[in-house]
Amino acid sequence: MAMRFSETDDDAIVAEINITPLTDIFLVLLIIFMISSSAMLESGMNVKLPSAKTTSVTQAESGKPIYVTVSKDGGILVNEVAATENALATVLKDALDKTTNKAVVIRGDEAIFLGKAVKVMDAARSAGAEKIAIATQAGE
Repeated sequence: MAMRFSETDDDAIVAEINITPLTDIFLVLLIIFMISSSAMLESGMNVKLPSAKTTSVTQAESGKPIYVTVSKDGGILVNEVAATENALATVLKDALDKTTNKAVVIRGDEAIFLGKAVKVMDAARSAGAEKIAIATQAGE
């Protein structure tokens, strides 16, 4: 048997939203997005580009060029996709077939040998590249 303490108690249901857990969830999501966005910006290889006194900024006429990144240890990325030296021409041909811009930009570390850069240029030419550029950074 239920007891009632007073006759003036209101039997209405209290409907309030507690926003503290909701705020916690939003803060956690904000932190996750901040960490993942910085990780996306820093993806790829660490490459120290060679410096040049006559560096100029050029714009592609149509579309984005194909970027070939060569790291100091010999790793090769074609538009952030890993490639071996033997399969470089095939990967470049697939990438060039997907775009109207037939330009290849080589982002090579300043410590790589000239022979490696020449192999990348040769693979780009055999894949059908019309223009080849070497990325540099502004000199002192």
